[in-house]
Amino acid sequence: MEWTHGNQLVLLRNGEAYFPALCNAISQAQREIFMESYLYRDDRAGELVSRHLIAAARRGVRVQLLLDGFGAGDMPDALRERLVRGGVRLLFFRPDYAKLSFSRQRLRRLHRKLVVIDGSIGFVGGINVIDDETEAGLAPRYDYALQIGGPLVADLRAIAAQQWRHSSWVQLKRDWARLPHAPAVPIPQGEVNARLVRRDNLRHRRDIEAMYLAAINSAHEEIILAHAYFLPGMTFRRALLAAAKRGVRIVLLLQGRIDHALLYYATRVLYRPLLKAGVEIHEYHAGFMHAKVCVVDRFWFTVGSSNIDPFSLLTAREANVEARDAHLAGELRASIEERIVHDAAQVTQTPGMHRPWQRALPWLAYQMVRLLLGLTGYGRREYRE
Repeated sequence: MEWTHGNQLVLLRNGEAYFPALCNAISQAQREIFMESYLYRDDRAGELVSRHLIAAARRGVRVQLLLDGFGAGDMPDALRERLVRGGVRLLFFRPDYAKLSFSRQRLRRLHRKLVVIDGSIGFVGGINVIDDETEAGLAPRYDYALQIGGPLVADLRAIAAQQWRHSSWVQLKRDWARLPHAPAVPIPQGEVNARLVRRDNLRHRRDIEAMYLAAINSAHEEIILAHAYFLPGMTFRRALLAAAKRGVRIVLLLQGRIDHALLYYATRVLYRPLLKAGVEIHEYHAGFMHAKVCVVDRFWFTVGSSNIDPFSLLTAREANVEARDAHLAGELRASIEERIVHDAAQVTQTPGMHRPWQRALPWLAYQMVRLLLGLTGYGRREYRE
């Protein structure tokens, strides 16, 4: 995808901002809606989005909802039937999987969170169709998305339509695979230079990682990464350490609560070399974190669905937007810094645990990740250490 000028981007923090903006756009749809999500829960957020999608379908809008067969595979039958009866065209990406299989195919999931409406407005980010509220006493799930207007929306529509056609065809929904011609490229609506960056298992295997590496390697002053799941391979780690060595301030805001235990502990193997190099590490404790964002030199930034871990960088279909805009980069940076100040604790030394088996947990978790990658054939070189 090429850089486009004339885009309007609005930063949306958490479902509190995202779902009202999304549902407002759905309520104004006239022709078509493409929506992709990894998770789609039968909760308040799912009820709200479903109601708007069904209302759009009933007034004649072509609603195409593509969900991941693993992440959303447990959707209750009642909700599936309600969506289908309401006129929503519902498909699941790779709906058949073996729970105990180490097949490469099982890991190739649709992890994108992407919406395109009438070819004129789009949404990209990390927010699934799921309530922000997790547990009593915890802050809402911490995440970001972008609302997009302008020429960039044409690229969002192109990849959404491509994936919909493919999924419809392989699931013998050939009528659904026939789509109308793409709308005209939207006219400029702002001043932001932006580009859509995707990851798939064909021509774009390394595009998102390459985007990050280019930004890190060109950084002069500061790199701020806020990621729920952070377990980069050797190439990414070396880029960060090289940036730190040349004097770039590097700040990591990472998950402080145990969400996925294997990744949580494996990530801590990286703390010692990063801290030794002068990287600032902060752990978010106010609630559960799901953000996948980065700001470099207060000008370049990215928001999307891709974590910096083996799943996102090596196997899943992902979508990020990268942009160059001092105002928006500053807004995102300020939001991350606010969370660091109020909701995170800085790590000043490798996290210690009281018993020998507890101290061995990070090493064991990292070795387990390496073993699983070896069994699937992914990331052997990047995670050989």
